[in-house]
Amino acid sequence: MRNVVVTGIPRADLGRIDTLASYGVATVHEALGRTGYLGPGLRPAWPGARTGGNAVTVLCWPGDNLMIHVAVEQCRIGDLLVVTTTSPSTDGMFGELFATALQYRGVRGVVINAGVRDVAELRAMGFPAWSAAVSAQGTVKATPGAVNVPITIGGQLIRPGDTIIADDDGVLVCPREDLENGIESATARAAKEAATREAFGKGELGLDLYGLRDRLPELGLTYEEYDGDR
Repeated sequence: MRNVVVTGIPRADLGRIDTLASYGVATVHEALGRTGYLGPGLRPAWPGARTGGNAVTVLCWPGDNLMIHVAVEQCRIGDLLVVTTTSPSTDGMFGELFATALQYRGVRGVVINAGVRDVAELRAMGFPAWSAAVSAQGTVKATPGAVNVPITIGGQLIRPGDTIIADDDGVLVCPREDLENGIESATARAAKEAATREAFGKGELGLDLYGLRDRLPELGLTYEEYDGDR
């Protein structure tokens, strides 16, 4: 691994990121062809947060948060800090003190493929965090890693400056060059969902709305009257 801090990364317009984030992770994930989801292993430290921002990526060694300290200096208004480790770790690498420093710089939250701590304080501050674990286990500050290099979480490539959106359903990455396409696709998907919601609210069945009923016999599904013997 090359120990490097890359400066001057590209960033997308925050207004456009907010538009994408407003549709929610689940809708955008579907709209993008079921791509970009960082997996069910990342959960919100506290419920109800929804945000989006430009990724500032951090690669740390397990149990070592030195590079998060290094990354804080690179953060700008509207960024999301995205952290992973060189091998699996659940140690509490991020907590209230980091959140205080990042909140001052206008950072919108953290996504960390490791542990967070100080959950009550993060909730009280209104600082969103998505993590693979919650752990009081502390860390050291000893081994250099990298900042603003491509990383992977949940099989998804995340580059510095890519768009990250997150909510109660998890975290999603949209490549920065696909942001406008993502907004267009999510807008269409949301309109489709609104029409479906209205139809379901009037009592229509998904079997009919989605044209599934005629397919059931082809799939080998049969209907039988209850005869009292089963």
